[in-house]
Amino acid sequence: MKKNIKYAQKNRILPGRVVHEKILLPMNRLLMGVFLLTLAFQGQAQVKKGQPAPEIKLPDTTGNALSLQDMRGKVVLIDFWASWCKPCRMNNPNLVALHEKFRDKDFEILGVSIDKSKADWIKAIQKDGLTWKQVLDPGGWDAQSTANYGVDAIPASFLIDKEGVIRGINLEGRELEGTIRKLLGK
Repeated sequence: MKKNIKYAQKNRILPGRVVHEKILLPMNRLLMGVFLLTLAFQGQAQVKKGQPAPEIKLPDTTGNALSLQDMRGKVVLIDFWASWCKPCRMNNPNLVALHEKFRDKDFEILGVSIDKSKADWIKAIQKDGLTWKQVLDPGGWDAQSTANYGVDAIPASFLIDKEGVIRGINLEGRELEGTIRKLLGK
């Protein structure tokens, strides 16, 4: 037995109890912390196709409250964007063309900006010729609307059917146009 203890000390081998207390218990605590953190972030997971669209009720460019619920009965493309987001601004001409094509057919776009500056937001709307409904959620990445939809990058879009159900997420080009046609029944 004494030989084993001397051998263990010489070769720096830890007895089972020490391994458990010094290594395994802290590792278990660390893993439990990571697990709990993962659960916390799952609360803000992105919405999915087939789910009801979370309500959005925010001020428009004139300060009046605009609600997604008020658009029920129309196909709505919710577009999350910001004036400082270059990919968002580069996508705006595509949205302008889409809006022109479908605006008289029970289709609406709802722009949801996460700008912190109302002046920059309004300037971008005017410069890019955005004629559809726009609302501002000035909380930036901490905005309630981004949390409700699980938006972690912009531009982000959600296509909502006439009953308020999400039918597409981040659709583009022909796929977006085809889905809109299908939802409009044309």
